[in-house]
Amino acid sequence: MADKARVAVMVSSEGTNLQALIDAQRAGLIDRGEIALVISNKEGARALQRAEKAGIETAVIRPKDCGGQKGFEDACKKAIDSKDIDLIVLAGFTIILSRDFVNYYNHKIINIHPSLIPAFCGDGYYGLVPHEEALKRGVKVTGASVHYVNEVADGGEIIAQKAVNVEEGDTPETLQRRVMEQAEWLILPVAVAKICRRIVKERQKRG
Repeated sequence: MADKARVAVMVSSEGTNLQALIDAQRAGLIDRGEIALVISNKEGARALQRAEKAGIETAVIRPKDCGGQKGFEDACKKAIDSKDIDLIVLAGFTIILSRDFVNYYNHKIINIHPSLIPAFCGDGYYGLVPHEEALKRGVKVTGASVHYVNEVADGGEIIAQKAVNVEEGDTPETLQRRVMEQAEWLILPVAVAKICRRIVKERQKRG
């Protein structure tokens, strides 16, 4: 639809942030965007089931099936471009994308990261790792960040952040859950909605 931005979500595992986006779209929060494609680099990822249940087209693209990183990224480009995608959301996606891929979709890729960037971020900081490191360092506040993706892992312009308190007795698992519930699932849908509205507005200006 011309009045909606088309969104692709790239995932690797559970897809809880994908579910937050699906719920936000269903509730009308993402009023100028539609999730048109979900790509997973892992077959059997729970995220794929979430997408299929919501009637969203899915694709499984694994590097080992594509001859490595370049073949993987070429296959992703083909799938993304075939759907006229306006915005790519990395939601629990664990592969670091190359400079060429990021530049090809310049300023069209965003990521959700479970820390207050620049703390506990960069290559290898995914899953429980940021929460483990936060607890090791003894920080009192952590959180989540939505940012644009560039050639530096977690190095792009920050779009939104939300802080979450670290509580006494926290484990990496309890902290991860609280960051998801109190930050990730809130700021990612809002950021996507805002960007989609801007994309549609710019498109309408161009006529």
